[in-house]
Amino acid sequence: MLWVKALHIIFVTSWFAGLFYLPRLFVNHAMVEGPTAERLALMERKLYRFMTPLAILALGFGLWLWLGYGITGGWMHAKLVLVGLLVAYHLYCGRLVKDFAAGRNTRSHVWYRWFNEIPVLLLTAVVILVVVKPF
Repeated sequence: MLWVKALHIIFVTSWFAGLFYLPRLFVNHAMVEGPTAERLALMERKLYRFMTPLAILALGFGLWLWLGYGITGGWMHAKLVLVGLLVAYHLYCGRLVKDFAAGRNTRSHVWYRWFNEIPVLLLTAVVILVVVKPF
């Protein structure tokens, strides 16, 4: 199970790298037009396509750990809710990638700067729940 735990941590870390970087691309994309916007749309699409298998692997190894260890408790229920929010955030980023590619962005770079902070807050909460197990 230690290999499974190591792989889970590796894929969670890799997935979060994308969750941190993709919204930063959105910030820049919301401020430009023309060829630069097209280049950013390409980068966004490629990053999202790379992030999705990482997310699936992180979730898969996490499920394996959960079932293998039979972990229960209030902290685990809270963590699973937060993981669900992360999956929703990931999927919403996919929608934003499509909107930017089609030229349908309606939000400012300031909105994306705030949007970029959501995975930081969720990661902080998940790590505290897993390490401290407050309930």
